[in-house]
Amino acid sequence: MHSTLIVARMDAASSVEVAKLFGEFDASDMPHRMGTRRRQLFSFRGLYFHLQEFDSDNGGALIEEAKTEDRFVRISQDLKPYVEAYDPATWRSPADAMATRFYNWTAS
Repeated sequence: MHSTLIVARMDAASSVEVAKLFGEFDASDMPHRMGTRRRQLFSFRGLYFHLQEFDSDNGGALIEEAKTEDRFVRISQDLKPYVEAYDPATWRSPADAMATRFYNWTAS
Protein backbone atom coordinates (compact mmCIF):
# COMPACT_ATOMS: atom_id res chain seq x y z
CA MET A 1 0.00 0.00 0.00
CA HIS A 2 1.21 3.51 -0.85
CA SER A 3 0.32 6.66 1.09
CA THR A 4 0.71 10.40 0.70
CA LEU A 5 0.45 13.15 3.29
CA ILE A 6 -0.51 16.64 2.18
CA VAL A 7 0.21 19.50 4.59
CA ALA A 8 -1.60 22.84 4.32
CA ARG A 9 -3.15 25.52 6.51
CA MET A 10 -6.73 25.44 7.76
CA ASP A 11 -8.73 27.05 10.55
CA ALA A 12 -10.00 24.18 12.72
CA ALA A 13 -13.47 25.76 12.59
CA SER A 14 -13.58 24.78 8.90
CA SER A 15 -13.19 21.07 9.62
CA VAL A 16 -16.93 20.34 9.48
CA GLU A 17 -17.29 21.89 6.02
CA VAL A 18 -14.10 20.28 4.70
CA ALA A 19 -15.25 16.87 6.00
CA LYS A 20 -18.62 17.40 4.28
CA LEU A 21 -16.94 18.21 0.95
CA PHE A 22 -14.76 15.11 1.14
CA GLY A 23 -17.73 13.00 2.25
CA GLU A 24 -19.55 13.96 -0.95
CA PHE A 25 -16.43 13.42 -3.06
CA ASP A 26 -15.72 10.04 -1.49
CA ALA A 27 -19.32 8.91 -2.06
CA SER A 28 -18.66 9.24 -5.82
CA ASP A 29 -16.64 6.88 -7.98
CA MET A 30 -13.59 9.18 -7.94
CA PRO A 31 -11.72 7.55 -5.02
CA HIS A 32 -12.05 4.16 -6.68
CA ARG A 33 -10.85 5.55 -10.00
CA MET A 34 -7.80 7.03 -8.27
CA GLY A 35 -7.08 3.81 -6.36
CA THR A 36 -7.77 5.47 -3.00
CA ARG A 37 -8.33 2.88 -0.29
CA ARG A 38 -8.55 5.25 2.68
CA ARG A 39 -8.53 8.98 3.41
CA GLN A 40 -8.01 10.62 6.79
CA LEU A 41 -8.07 14.34 7.54
CA PHE A 42 -6.44 15.90 10.59
CA SER A 43 -6.05 19.41 11.96
CA PHE A 44 -3.54 20.70 14.48
CA ARG A 45 -2.95 24.32 15.49
CA GLY A 46 -3.89 25.83 12.15
CA LEU A 47 -2.44 23.02 10.06
CA TYR A 48 -4.30 20.57 7.84
CA PHE A 49 -3.06 17.03 7.21
CA HIS A 50 -4.57 14.91 4.46
CA LEU A 51 -3.45 11.27 4.63
CA GLN A 52 -4.44 9.28 1.57
CA GLU A 53 -3.72 5.57 1.17
CA PHE A 54 -3.71 3.78 -2.17
CA ASP A 55 -4.00 0.19 -3.34
CA SER A 56 -0.66 0.45 -5.13
CA ASP A 57 2.34 2.70 -5.72
CA ASN A 58 0.74 4.26 -8.81
CA GLY A 59 -1.67 6.42 -6.77
CA GLY A 60 0.23 9.56 -7.73
CA ALA A 61 -0.07 8.75 -11.43
CA LEU A 62 -3.79 8.05 -11.08
CA ILE A 63 -4.30 11.38 -9.30
CA GLU A 64 -2.44 13.15 -12.12
CA GLU A 65 -4.87 11.54 -14.58
CA ALA A 66 -7.87 12.56 -12.44
CA LYS A 67 -6.83 16.22 -12.06
CA THR A 68 -8.82 17.26 -15.13
CA GLU A 69 -12.00 15.39 -14.14
CA ASP A 70 -14.95 17.64 -13.23
CA ARG A 71 -15.35 16.24 -9.70
CA PHE A 72 -11.64 16.67 -8.93
CA VAL A 73 -11.62 20.22 -10.27
CA ARG A 74 -14.79 21.01 -8.31
CA ILE A 75 -13.52 19.75 -4.95
CA SER A 76 -10.27 21.63 -5.48
CA GLN A 77 -12.26 24.83 -6.03
CA ASP A 78 -14.68 24.12 -3.17
CA LEU A 79 -11.79 23.64 -0.72
CA LYS A 80 -10.11 26.97 -1.54
CA PRO A 81 -12.07 29.03 1.04
CA TYR A 82 -11.06 26.57 3.79
CA VAL A 83 -7.66 25.10 2.96
CA GLU A 84 -4.71 27.21 1.85
CA ALA A 85 -1.20 26.32 0.78
CA TYR A 86 1.34 25.95 3.55
CA ASP A 87 3.73 28.08 1.50
CA PRO A 88 1.78 30.02 -1.16
CA ALA A 89 5.01 31.28 -2.74
CA THR A 90 6.07 27.78 -3.79
CA TRP A 91 2.73 26.00 -4.27
CA ARG A 92 1.78 25.04 -7.82
CA SER A 93 0.03 21.70 -7.28
CA PRO A 94 -0.76 19.23 -4.45
CA ALA A 95 2.63 17.63 -5.10
CA ASP A 96 4.22 20.81 -3.67
CA ALA A 97 2.41 20.19 -0.37
CA MET A 98 3.32 16.52 0.10
CA ALA A 99 5.36 15.60 3.11
CA THR A 100 8.47 13.48 2.58
CA ARG A 101 8.46 10.15 4.39
CA PHE A 102 11.79 9.57 6.11
CA TYR A 103 10.92 6.51 8.22
CA ASN A 104 8.45 3.64 7.88
CA TRP A 105 7.74 0.66 10.11
CA THR A 106 5.12 -2.07 9.73
CA ALA A 107 4.30 -4.78 12.22
CA SER A 108 5.10 -8.30 11.07
